[in-house]
Amino acid sequence: MTLRCGTPPVEILNDQGRGRVVLLCEHASARIPAEYNGLGLAETDRLSHAAWDPGARDLTLALSAALDAPAVMSTVSRLVYDCNRPPEAASAMPEKSELIEVPGNHGLSQAQRDARTTSVYQPFCAAVSQVLDARGPDTAVVTVHSFTPVYFGRQRAVEIGLLHDEDSRLADAMLDHTGRLAGRRVERNEPYGPADGVTHSLRLHAQSRGLANVMIEVRNDLMRTPENIAARAQELLRLLEPALRDITIKEDVS
Repeated sequence: MTLRCGTPPVEILNDQGRGRVVLLCEHASARIPAEYNGLGLAETDRLSHAAWDPGARDLTLALSAALDAPAVMSTVSRLVYDCNRPPEAASAMPEKSELIEVPGNHGLSQAQRDARTTSVYQPFCAAVSQVLDARGPDTAVVTVHSFTPVYFGRQRAVEIGLLHDEDSRLADAMLDHTGRLAGRRVERNEPYGPADGVTHSLRLHAQSRGLANVMIEVRNDLMRTPENIAARAQELLRLLEPALRDITIKEDVS
């Protein structure tokens, strides 16, 4: 199901999916609603990784199909509101993203910040709650992201990051299976970690419910074509599916 009302800030796909996983993609879109006048950005910046996670939406769709998983995805650029940040965080509506200034986010009043929270963040959170509240305690929450291979001028060697906060069950289990991805560089809490504020969704939506969870980051130069994305989905499934079985066995034993 896709939520429909003009251009909604969030979409839910395959909400009746019977798989164990629920997928979230907070940075699925570079869309800046017309009322924000492009946030004063040049076109190249509006389409850059600062505005969204290239490839993440298509990767989410591929995983949703393979896992029969519901997927909740933002349809608004993270430069308008980053749904993986709480309203009080400056990075929820950043004035600067890496080297890119965001003129439309400079000097926002509290009323303007509150309006974006109400129109973008709260509908996303409500959609996630709608999906998770209808499911059982064995649900696993997986958030899907991509990252740029060059950040502040520095090359990043990591190719896939498996991120977690205090609950590392699913990330641990996936890391146990990285031998299945020969030659692929997979790392824990890279290129970001909890100290960077990137585990907000995991804590808010999964840890608060006691649900296993992981945040997946894939370097976006590995997802430039549909074939690339299909291959990355298969790689992630080779980690995720046995990991889900592993944590189920451990929980049953305990």
